[in-house]
Amino acid sequence: MPPITLFPRGFAAVRFGSRFATRTSIAARFSSTVPAVSFSGTKHLLTLRDLTAPQILALIRRSLELKESMKVSQNHPAAGKQGQPLAGKTLAMIFTKRSTRTRVSSETGWAHYGGHPMFLGKEDIQIGGGEPLKDTAIVVSSMVDAILARVGAHDEIETLAKNSSVPVINALTARYHPLQGLADIMTLYETALPNALSHTPSASLPLPLLPPLNVAWVGDANNIVHSLLVSLPRIGPISLTVATPKGYNCEADIISYAIGEATGGDNRGTVKFTHDPKEAVRDADVIITDTWVSMGQESEKAKRLKDFDGYMITEKMAKEGGAKPDWKFMHCLPRKREEVDDEVFYNPERSIVFQEAENRKYTVMAVYEMLMLWAKN
Repeated sequence: MPPITLFPRGFAAVRFGSRFATRTSIAARFSSTVPAVSFSGTKHLLTLRDLTAPQILALIRRSLELKESMKVSQNHPAAGKQGQPLAGKTLAMIFTKRSTRTRVSSETGWAHYGGHPMFLGKEDIQIGGGEPLKDTAIVVSSMVDAILARVGAHDEIETLAKNSSVPVINALTARYHPLQGLADIMTLYETALPNALSHTPSASLPLPLLPPLNVAWVGDANNIVHSLLVSLPRIGPISLTVATPKGYNCEADIISYAIGEATGGDNRGTVKFTHDPKEAVRDADVIITDTWVSMGQESEKAKRLKDFDGYMITEKMAKEGGAKPDWKFMHCLPRKREEVDDEVFYNPERSIVFQEAENRKYTVMAVYEMLMLWAKN
């Protein structure tokens, strides 16, 4: 099946067909998994803000390699073998909030490398009974090889990391969701720069920067947009416009950081904020939204639905706002019907949400390599 071009106006083609290398070239490409970028001293992943731009790009490159390699292995079992570098190692998955994509991707990714993922819900361990996070971190880290935690406030993941003797991965806090941020960046690369892996990597540039893109965030000022704000301005000339209702503002230090990174480097990107969703989607290549009612905010649902009136992503709204004809839609899922209508969400020429969700697996696997292999070499 030949590639299908969905971006006739300046946007690089999206590859929905197979375009994989031969078994020989695959073996050459994946013979070395340690990037030229240094990860010395990288012990945890709490936020993408803690990583340099080359480190982020190295993770994205490895994620793209893993996806291509694992897809090839479906037809060529000799290809796509990553080995079992985590055999005999245990990942403690501490979740105080429910999860689908994060749990499935994290468990299967660790198991793919031969390790043992151990799910620990809040009712399974003494966190649910009031044991301090400090004590939990000390005890659990003495018995496992890494911790992946989905908790509430960001200071909770920081407490775990401070008191853990093994790497800690942020699987979501109220402030940041770095694993989702990586999957979103990977999806943007697949969509806007599908030949990125043909670039010869270096320590300063593991992947080419993203091409000029207009990215619109239309929704709540939450952990997803915070993760995009501290990463996208550093990896290309991205124009990121964030639309939130009045009273729903991103955190001040994150805003300051994002604007500084967009204007202070060589990327020549922009970061803007508005309370008008149609203004945000003007000339947009990509429109992203997320839940309006995050976990723990259920008591605010009625007020939030009223405050977010006009924020539903529809073809009509995008057209009236002046989005590009070939704009793409992203959402971290799960999706609620008031956030985006079926016409957009299930349109394969518009929505890339399921590709985005699948990419959660490859990006968390790259993070495992970073913390368990690269940082120790």
